Amino acid sequence: MTVFMSWISKSAIPALIIIILLSGIIKKVPVFDTFLEGAREGLETTVRILPVLVGIMLGIEILSSSGALDMIVHLLKPLAAFLKIPEEILPMAIIRPISGSASLGLLKKQLEEYGPDSLISRTLSVIMGSTETIFYTITVYYGAIGVKKTRYTLWVSLIAAFAGLISAVVVCRILQ
Repeated sequence: MTVFMSWISKSAIPALIIIILLSGIIKKVPVFDTFLEGAREGLETTVRILPVLVGIMLGIEILSSSGALDMIVHLLKPLAAFLKIPEEILPMAIIRPISGSASLGLLKKQLEEYGPDSLISRTLSVIMGSTETIFYTITVYYGAIGVKKTRYTLWVSLIAAFAGLISAVVVCRILQ
């Protein structure tokens, strides 16, 4: 069974390419020209959103290195205590909507600190799996199609992330 699965795994990409080529031939689509056009559009999109992505990454680094993140966490501790949210997950609650890679690094650090089977680590893992990198996603998707006014997207996304955070805390406490 393992050999068969390995063969399927190795054959999947070449089979997909063959299917695309045959589909293009059948539909009389210039496959290589279409590929080049798509690659060009992808590169243009990357160049268009790159300044915003660099800005977000720089902002995260400044937030973390300056100690501002610690100050924000300190300010949010009374609210977290009122909502019965463990204060250890506050840095993740702040970083997760901003950056996936920064929150992944923070998760690794906190898993090492609290142990993978602790309530804190389980809650952090559920937060990672049930929330999204809101600012990054809005930047990439809206930047790709040229939308400048996001209307209610940001606020609805932040409310959904907060709901995901609260749900993670409640569910992990119930399953403890």
